[in-house]
Amino acid sequence: MKNKLIILTAVLAAVALTSVIALLWLRNQPAQPTVQARYDVAVAFPSLSFEHPVGIYSASDGSGRLFVLEQRGVIYAFHNQRDVAAADIFLDIRDRVNSAGSEEGLLGLAFHPDFASNGFFYVDYTASNPRRTVIARFSVATGDTNVADKTSELVLLEVLQPYSNHNGGQLAFGLDRFLYVALGDGGSAGDPQGNGQNRTTLLGKILRIDVDRSFGALNYGIPSDNPFLGNTLGFREEIYAYGFRNPWRFSFDPETGWLWAADVGQDRVEEIDIVGKGQNYGWNVMEGNLCFNPSTGCNQTGLTFPIWTYNHTLGFSVTGGFVYRGSELPELVGSYVYGDFGSGRIWALRYNGVDKPVNTDLLDSSLNISSFGVDEHNELYICDYSGQIYRLVKAEG
Repeated sequence: MKNKLIILTAVLAAVALTSVIALLWLRNQPAQPTVQARYDVAVAFPSLSFEHPVGIYSASDGSGRLFVLEQRGVIYAFHNQRDVAAADIFLDIRDRVNSAGSEEGLLGLAFHPDFASNGFFYVDYTASNPRRTVIARFSVATGDTNVADKTSELVLLEVLQPYSNHNGGQLAFGLDRFLYVALGDGGSAGDPQGNGQNRTTLLGKILRIDVDRSFGALNYGIPSDNPFLGNTLGFREEIYAYGFRNPWRFSFDPETGWLWAADVGQDRVEEIDIVGKGQNYGWNVMEGNLCFNPSTGCNQTGLTFPIWTYNHTLGFSVTGGFVYRGSELPELVGSYVYGDFGSGRIWALRYNGVDKPVNTDLLDSSLNISSFGVDEHNELYICDYSGQIYRLVKAEG
């Protein structure tokens, strides 16, 4: 009997130890994804088609309109209804936009937080002679918010571009009401001019400016907490974060305020970043989480690593999306939905800043995903570079 008790005690102790080990193991595992539904894409507006759309936006002015950006230099506006028959030209600046290169053109749009009352909106486009990026403000026509005043352009900022690629182009207002601007490293391959790590240039950076006031001779102000304000090293004070190759679409999560950015890789890795003030995201020392220059043993001191990467077996040009905050796809709420231009894959990435990120493959859409967008209700839309706008929907069956 005594031997049986000893054996039973030993067994119970082993079971308890195993349970503790299992519990500790589970606590160290990433949070499991809640995305369980199957998804598909559906044409959002069957009667509408665009020429190389690279963005879809809401003015958040209560009008229910959506605005589609064509790379060639045209912005269309239409009511967000599935059966909408036609889209109207909101702004046509083809006369000043250079879209000759495959990555050049009208690349970004942002509406002022007070657009409903002041009519101001901002665009990012490339121009020629000399080759440059232009950040400009326009306003709607007097008495007609459905048409922009083409003559109202106020150029805020111009940045010389050494090559035709890696222009970035995203514009967005943060919850702080400042305008954020994405600029690529200036192009070619491998960042030959070293712009990503050079804080005396605006290339390879995300900028933050105050469009509601001016600073000296500038048509904008520098926020008082910008990380390099007042420096004596010649660093550009507009810089919010640096070390980017070609940030192709960033967005703010309206709930957390986090700035999510997708940075297109060189030959091996695509990356997703949570962008923080003054942080260095590594290019061209690193490509994603891999050493680039040099290819091994690179100095990673002071660098901020991406929260997620994927290699080129899954795609070769990441397109940044949005943290989903709509109501039609409840299992995706809180997930960062993004895709790849080359492969058409769409993923949902969950990250709470504490647990390991969890990435879920939603579908292979076969689309050339040039951009994502959200409407006034935070529902998600997808631009197919071939011409149509899609919605992400639950698959039937």
